[in-house]
Amino acid sequence: MIPMPADPHDPRLLPALLSSQRAEITEHHIYTKIAFVTRDPKNRGVLEQIAAEEMDHYGIWKRYTRQDIAPDHISLWFYYLMARILGITFTLKLMESVEKRAQAPDPLLRAAIPEIDAMLSREEEHEKKLIALIDEERLQYMGSVVLGLNDALVEFTGMLAGLTFALQNSQIIAVAGLITGVAASLSMGSSEYLSQKSDGGTTDPKKAAIYTGFTYMVTVILLILPFLVLRSPYIALVLTLLGAVAVIFFFTYYIAVAKDLPFRSRFMEMLAISFGIAAISFVIGLAIRLVLNVNV
Repeated sequence: MIPMPADPHDPRLLPALLSSQRAEITEHHIYTKIAFVTRDPKNRGVLEQIAAEEMDHYGIWKRYTRQDIAPDHISLWFYYLMARILGITFTLKLMESVEKRAQAPDPLLRAAIPEIDAMLSREEEHEKKLIALIDEERLQYMGSVVLGLNDALVEFTGMLAGLTFALQNSQIIAVAGLITGVAASLSMGSSEYLSQKSDGGTTDPKKAAIYTGFTYMVTVILLILPFLVLRSPYIALVLTLLGAVAVIFFFTYYIAVAKDLPFRSRFMEMLAISFGIAAISFVIGLAIRLVLNVNV
């Protein structure tokens, strides 16, 4: 059995030390870059504080490696662009979970630097507390987004399934879906506006209405798109249902990461509701076609 090194300057530790050092300097630059384009002073201050701590941790590893190291520019730009598109909270929580799994202490480091586990544990706990202080608008209105998304998925997977069996014509289904979708998105937006205004909460009713209506309309367009480009309504319906699964998966994962919620149970629940309604609509659409003898 090879004895474990006790000297933190042992050459065998250098690759693991450099990997940890690179991770810290990369995260420092990620936080700094995101902070630079963050308008909210409070959020910018939190990001700058985390960036400073990452630089301190970089200095700890540098004492052992005795050299400087450049950040991982691919990861830097990847997380920066993700933060710009998907939001700060989601990106940082995803980054921390991925990076911490990748930075699991090497057994050699544990033997040479006994305090490493406690140091990394304190670092992770403090970063979670700081990230929790970030106040992001899109998360404040997540209830409105959920309302628009859920209604669009449940109503339109069912409606498109029913229309497919009742009409069996892709173009007519797409036109009917778009007309209904526009009207429904305006209706949902106005309903959310009135609901938020009557509740007297802290959210802006106008913004809540925009989030709900916009989310509803975007979801409708994604669901109807296969009927606009394909002649076969049945193939289009299959692609629509697969698209619905993808939308549910992505959104549920986003919420689970951003708000520290369980993913699997929420995903399965939303999937069951959407596809349960779609299955019922299959039967209703087929029954209407047979009873009314509709031929298009």
